[in-house]
Amino acid sequence: MEFDYVIIGAGSAGCVIANRLSADPSVTVALIEAGGNDRYPWIHIPVGYFKTMGNPKTDWCYKTQPDPGLNGRSINWPRGKVLGGSSSINGLLYVRGQPQDFDHWRQLGNAGWSWDDVMPLFRRAENWEGNSSAERGIGGPLNVSENKVDREVINAWVEAAVSAGYKRTDDYNLEDQEGAGFFQMTMKNGQRCSTAVAYLKPIRGRKNLHIITHAHTDQIQFEGKRAVSAVVRIHGKQKKIRARCEIIISAGAIGSPQILMLSGIGDQKDLANHGIASIHHLPGVGKNLQDHLQARPIYKCNASTINTETKSPFQLLSIALEYAFKRSGPMAMAASLGTAFLKTRPELETPDIQFHLQPFSADNVAAGSHHFSAFTTSVLQLRPESRGCLKLLSANSEDYPAIHPNYLATRTDCDALIAGIKIARVICKTNPVKSLITEEYAPGLTVAEDDDDAILEWVRNTATTIYHPTGTCKMGQDKMSVVNEKLQVYGVTGLRVADASIMPTITSGNTNAPTIMIGEKLSDMILQSAK
Repeated sequence: MEFDYVIIGAGSAGCVIANRLSADPSVTVALIEAGGNDRYPWIHIPVGYFKTMGNPKTDWCYKTQPDPGLNGRSINWPRGKVLGGSSSINGLLYVRGQPQDFDHWRQLGNAGWSWDDVMPLFRRAENWEGNSSAERGIGGPLNVSENKVDREVINAWVEAAVSAGYKRTDDYNLEDQEGAGFFQMTMKNGQRCSTAVAYLKPIRGRKNLHIITHAHTDQIQFEGKRAVSAVVRIHGKQKKIRARCEIIISAGAIGSPQILMLSGIGDQKDLANHGIASIHHLPGVGKNLQDHLQARPIYKCNASTINTETKSPFQLLSIALEYAFKRSGPMAMAASLGTAFLKTRPELETPDIQFHLQPFSADNVAAGSHHFSAFTTSVLQLRPESRGCLKLLSANSEDYPAIHPNYLATRTDCDALIAGIKIARVICKTNPVKSLITEEYAPGLTVAEDDDDAILEWVRNTATTIYHPTGTCKMGQDKMSVVNEKLQVYGVTGLRVADASIMPTITSGNTNAPTIMIGEKLSDMILQSAK
């Protein structure tokens, strides 16, 4: 069990790295995944996230600690536990982020991470099916398609946003993100294109790539300050997988910092509380946690929506047949269809809120959709100032860390979401969508439009994650940074981290595409240093 490179986590970044490194037949690569293979059929059906999130076969099923910003509520935090990681259970939405996000990373001292540096990696990764552009890639492993599901109420909302004075965008993944339009998605021929499908499936026959599933990582072992092996449990038996060159942790914003702390890399005092010997004091491990918090205004309407199209067995049979024979219809639908990246204040340089428009509604997704026709205008703040943290509860790798998101801890975060809900209300009072709406279901008339305190209280009582945890192994140069610009862990050798945890600040939009880019970037750095 010895390889040149050992990658822990076969998720959005890990699969990319395994593909790129194993392209050199002279090196051996081990890809370790705590979950299983991605054979579960619902993984590959776009709407299957209803079946994979909350399912312990495919989801870690994390839960946050009671959060003061959510009035003491604890919420679910799904994370993929399967080949492809969260790219196998997410909503399929493809958003690069704003060029300014990456230029800001560079300004923080991370050379090589500006927009000009990373844009070629986005292009290399993707096979874009839409209109050709110098900024879009063709021929890459990751298929990115335009929205192909047409919904009257979503189309009307986008048109209403334009009528209300906002820009229209045909491609928010170009340099100017601002505007209302439709989501792009990681889908091919009506099926999910996860990183397992895009990067692993075509190369499963490589003799130098060893994919080890159902392998739970307990810790990294060191010889002095050098990382030399991953200690994993496979079917209950502990084994050591040794790395001749490097170990790369790609276990996500929760798993990566947990593995580091269990291995003796973290805040020395916190580790001592659990009897963990310190390899290197890095107080930033598990800190800097960021996430996008979504508020979900819901509107009843007289247009047809998923709510009322899925209530009878005959309707469900018709939908299933349409997907089986045409790979189209509601089962080929991403988590959201329409989107808008807008500014809450005209003096802002770039949009600070994002809408996710869904032709269905629910008080709780697990409980099923409402029995009346309605749609959801989910809104989130793109760049929250609030910072949370993760903390170990024990030295046992099977005990989940305590997750403290610390939502809505700053006035800016509160004001941005209040403004976003007001914008949602303005757009929904604008035709053509106004003519389709019969009633505002949530927040509802009891929450007055000019009552900021009541709007914020509704947000605290109802808002939830939109599944974008990042930042817990921050890339940077300050004392709270965990990795440098080459993603090497400070204070040790032979160890890197590559996933959403290294983001110093969260990107402006859904985080799967930039996480894939991080995998591409690390692969280049390793290959260049090997030469």
